Amino acid sequence: MAQEQKQSAPKAPEGKPKASEAINIVRIAGRDINGKYSIGDALRHIKGIGSNMAKAITLLAEKNFGIAPSTPIGSLDEATVEKLETIIKEPGKFGVPHYLLNRREDAETGADGNFVGTDLIVKTKQDMDSTIKLQTWIGYRRQYGQRVRGQHTRSTGRTGETVGVTKKKIQEEAKKSRASGGGGAPGAAGAAAEGATPAAGAASTAAAPAAGQPAAAAPQAKTEKQEK
Repeated sequence: MAQEQKQSAPKAPEGKPKASEAINIVRIAGRDINGKYSIGDALRHIKGIGSNMAKAITLLAEKNFGIAPSTPIGSLDEATVEKLETIIKEPGKFGVPHYLLNRREDAETGADGNFVGTDLIVKTKQDMDSTIKLQTWIGYRRQYGQRVRGQHTRSTGRTGETVGVTKKKIQEEAKKSRASGGGGAPGAAGAAAEGATPAAGAASTAAAPAAGQPAAAAPQAKTEKQEK
């Protein structure tokens, strides 16, 4: 009887090892993911997979491999994780709709695909470099660090030193110098005024004769007239 009970015991579902064998960190599609996440939540942590794509992959995994969507990804064995990766790499072959793919009608091959992880980063970089090489309008603006989607550039997105910031700094320094009694560096107008007043004073002092000179200067003028 004991042997019959052992034989009739239900088998563990595929891809679900014991809790003691659960993995804390699972590496899938080049990304380390916490093993406590369910399949749908885990797939959303992969670059290039959104919520809709993750839901589609979980439904396909349940349909093709019998994996429940609520299953923690850390409880799956290596073979089941590889099956998930095959769906992630080629979702179109498993029936994922065309509009959910992030690479539709490739410019070089014309095929549909879905890139994730580092492949998506490399492909995006290649697309940007190709626009710069062809010198399209988008590539021209990318080359010079400008925005390419019609955003404003006068009020936002400034990369260099702006006039408004420097003007405020100069005004603050001028206020500080005035409050301290003119000890700071004078402004342009103050420098011009200070430079102009000594020149006028110098001219007036040069024109006015000294106190002891008028009596001596008058006889000299008379003698010159007498000589003439």
